[in-house]
Amino acid sequence: MSSKNKKEEKFKTKIGGQALIEGVMMRGVDTSAMAVRLPDGQIALETWPANNGKNAPWYKKVPFVRGVVNFVTSLIEGYKCLSKSADMAIPDEEPETKFEKWLDEKFGNKIVTIVSAVSMVIGVALALLLFMYLPSLISKGLGKIVHMNDFVKTLTEGIIKIVIFVVYIGVTGLSKDMRRMYQYHGAEHKTIACYEAGLQLSTENIRKQSRFHPRCGTSFIFIILFISILVFSLLRLPWENTLLRMVCKLALMPFVIGIAYEIIRLAGKYDNILTRIVSFPGIQLQRLTTREPDDSMIEVAAASMRPCIPEDKGQAVW
Repeated sequence: MSSKNKKEEKFKTKIGGQALIEGVMMRGVDTSAMAVRLPDGQIALETWPANNGKNAPWYKKVPFVRGVVNFVTSLIEGYKCLSKSADMAIPDEEPETKFEKWLDEKFGNKIVTIVSAVSMVIGVALALLLFMYLPSLISKGLGKIVHMNDFVKTLTEGIIKIVIFVVYIGVTGLSKDMRRMYQYHGAEHKTIACYEAGLQLSTENIRKQSRFHPRCGTSFIFIILFISILVFSLLRLPWENTLLRMVCKLALMPFVIGIAYEIIRLAGKYDNILTRIVSFPGIQLQRLTTREPDDSMIEVAAASMRPCIPEDKGQAVW
């Protein structure tokens, strides 16, 4: 194909982000940053080095392996930033209790790490219950009422899992605080889209962009759910013991995540009919997980984006 007939691909950045409590965190190639709107209206900005470029370790470069590594590190880093943003954005107006004073004296700064670890364990346990154990239990129960072979039961299990995921997103969106976080999620997407369009990161330019992006955590989770249905159907995991089935699925999750990561990576890098089809379900789900942000949220997202832009790309977008 000649260069004249070859369609020029739109610039795609590797910078990705996450909505926080009254803020946005961006992960760049060499630098990551988080910006949070403080109670007094000021924007607090923190940056730290990232190693996601050419000098990144091998496990961040090898296909399928990098997906699992990036998934785990993103969860850990994202949770830390989420906790920190809550401390920064929400003023502590209540006096410290005797129990809290005892904890401070006994554990000091370690208490934050302990509470975060316990919260993460509880969150993981809840996710396993909702998206692994419960769908298997329901599908197994339906199989006793209506005759279904293993493939149909696995398909039913996957559909139940997706329904629970969509309902969960919808219910959380009813909360005022979550709606604001979804607005910051929209601001994050719009800011990345503005940068990819080669425009200056002004509030006006960012406001015009789409709040939907193919390389989004929502889309990634949906692809994980879809791939898991295919993999678990082909391998015919045991149905006799629900807990054993759950253990088998957990053992296969790195494989599923690795495949899903490569798919969404391609969807974020290329724009063609195939990637649009792959991205379509996730984009529709983003109608629930993103909201149109106001200008103050856009300012925060832009503040978190600027430090992450490579120096050779930065001059045109400041």
